[in-house]
Amino acid sequence: RFELKYFYYNRFQNEDEEDDNYNTYGQQDGHYADNAGNDEDEASSDATEGHDDEDEIYEGEYQGVPAHSDGKHRDGQVALGQPVSDSLKSRKELENERQADEEELAQQYELIMQECGHGRFQWQLFFVLGLALMSDGVEVFVVGFVLPSAETDMCVPNSGAGWLGSIVYLGMMFGAFFWGGLSDKLGRKQCLLISMSVNGFFAFLSSFVQGYSMFLVCRMVSGFGIGGAVPIVFSYFAEVLAREKRGEHLSWLCMFWMIGGIYASAMAWAIIPHYGWSFSMGSAYQFHSWRVFVVVCALPCVSAVVALTFMPESPRFFLEVGKHDEAWMVLKHIHDTNMRARGEPERVFTVNRIKIPKQLDELVEMQNESANPVLKVLFKIKTELRGIWLTFMKCFNYPVRDNTIKLAVVWFTLSYYGLSVWFPDVIKHLQADEYASRVKLHNSEHIEDFTFNFTLENQIHRNGVFLNDRFISMKFKAVTFIDSSFINCYFEDVSSVGSFFKNCTFVDSFFYNTDIDDAKLTNSRVINSSFHHNKTGCQMTFDDDYSAYWVYFVNFLGTLAVLPGNIVSALLMDKIGRLSMLGGSMVLSGISCFFLWFGTSESMMIFMLCLYNGLSISAWNSLDVVTAELYPTDRRGTGFGFCNAMCKLAAVLGNLIFGSLVGITKAIPILMASTVLVGGGLVGLRLPDTRANVLM
Repeated sequence: RFELKYFYYNRFQNEDEEDDNYNTYGQQDGHYADNAGNDEDEASSDATEGHDDEDEIYEGEYQGVPAHSDGKHRDGQVALGQPVSDSLKSRKELENERQADEEELAQQYELIMQECGHGRFQWQLFFVLGLALMSDGVEVFVVGFVLPSAETDMCVPNSGAGWLGSIVYLGMMFGAFFWGGLSDKLGRKQCLLISMSVNGFFAFLSSFVQGYSMFLVCRMVSGFGIGGAVPIVFSYFAEVLAREKRGEHLSWLCMFWMIGGIYASAMAWAIIPHYGWSFSMGSAYQFHSWRVFVVVCALPCVSAVVALTFMPESPRFFLEVGKHDEAWMVLKHIHDTNMRARGEPERVFTVNRIKIPKQLDELVEMQNESANPVLKVLFKIKTELRGIWLTFMKCFNYPVRDNTIKLAVVWFTLSYYGLSVWFPDVIKHLQADEYASRVKLHNSEHIEDFTFNFTLENQIHRNGVFLNDRFISMKFKAVTFIDSSFINCYFEDVSSVGSFFKNCTFVDSFFYNTDIDDAKLTNSRVINSSFHHNKTGCQMTFDDDYSAYWVYFVNFLGTLAVLPGNIVSALLMDKIGRLSMLGGSMVLSGISCFFLWFGTSESMMIFMLCLYNGLSISAWNSLDVVTAELYPTDRRGTGFGFCNAMCKLAAVLGNLIFGSLVGITKAIPILMASTVLVGGGLVGLRLPDTRANVLM
């Protein structure tokens, strides 16, 4: 048996309704109508009048919610002129009725949000959700800033380098799909709270673990948590905005992602190179400054969790799942909050009728109450996962199937991270080429009985002979010895950063407190030589890395360049349309990406990075708005999560493909990024225009 429940909304009352129809279910309009002579209806009507700004709504006090009938015939029979019982209808008929209810609710809800107005409540939620979106931006940038230091600090071999970036995006990909789908089952606020808590806890924990494997696990789970931020945040905020405000204010919300990037860049610039902030407990536990940076970057997430606890659930979600009383109270709270902020506390919330969609029962196998508690938990998890999958499959049903496929293509192409992922590597390769051009060559040198107690940097020594020499309290930085001999030499307190001994011979030499090991002795022979108290751990390089501050500053500039494009897109979103902005921005971004082919200097590449970021942000903003508006409420989180998962999949592929090619040639990555951007923009133009849509 199904029930059709309603709130009453006076804008839809018909003053000319006949008295003899007041207590019957009208087959034509599908509504319960008010009875002027009904005491219950009169009481509920009076409950909506005479409010002042001191009124409070308590649980169980449903003001303006009249008693409703279940429409069931007492004899259990279908009476003439009465609606057919739900138990006698097919599943398809019930789904068609729900679809009709959804369409009517969408129109009513738009009018309700217009009555609630846009004010203090929306701005409060704007900043709370902005903190969550800021955390997502921070998470993306943390990967790039932490990667060099973490891999060096944890002695990661070349075979393991780069896994950090890929595994974080992999966690975000699964998180976007899971949390987005779960938000359609459990609610926006609850899922966002849980996902952000998971992110904050494991991000904080990752700063203390020592092994690289555990660090990867923590960052992957942290990414899994933050993966739910984007799909839930935009779904949540879109559901408390009226149509004329939705495009502009969702675009303003996108600015917090940029703020997260600026925050991460500034904190990396201020913290990571300062190794005086580090401490250690013996050789087993090291806490370098990059770990302090990881802790600081978890603060926006913690702040978002605390602030989110004071916000209500989305009223549109409550209506979708049939929780009419809860939805009404949230809507009244929104109305009263905005009216008090306007200085109009006497304004009464006049809504007293809202269409509730028909709730369709799902066949669920019941678990025995005496079953093992562990089995109950597993059954609950299985049920929720099955529900997420079924909702996901509904995204490929008519009429949203074509939109889902097009959106997935656009998200993948725009989010291919063509420049964002590998651009820092391009800068590093340019710097490395310049650095290599200044290398000093030493051929066939013969040095005898000499003490080296200074730094040797960016040098190549070929066919050298070092006899009775002493290397004490010094550093080799980017120094390579090739086919050289070290006879009766003494090495003490030596660090070798990026330095190698290739085809060298060590005879009667002594090593004490050095980091020279087998990994740095390539095809070299060690004859009658000994190593004592070798240094453990990896030597951090950013304290004297000439490019450290420069890399952070470049990322800071690239993120800051988003600001003008963000402002322009927010102001023009509702004027020129979502699709025009989406397609135009992606095509222009592809063209700007193509001109990187002609960049030969750092300054040119940095300028093109800023131009690309400024142009592409309009596409990001419009894509977020279109995705939130195209999906019905019952699958909005699921559809958005799937599209965002495609974005993260593109990031993983971008790491693998561009990372392997950028050191060989920049032509292939540039052509690939440019082509997919232009192609995605053309697909985006084929999406339906949502500017005039109400939220289904």
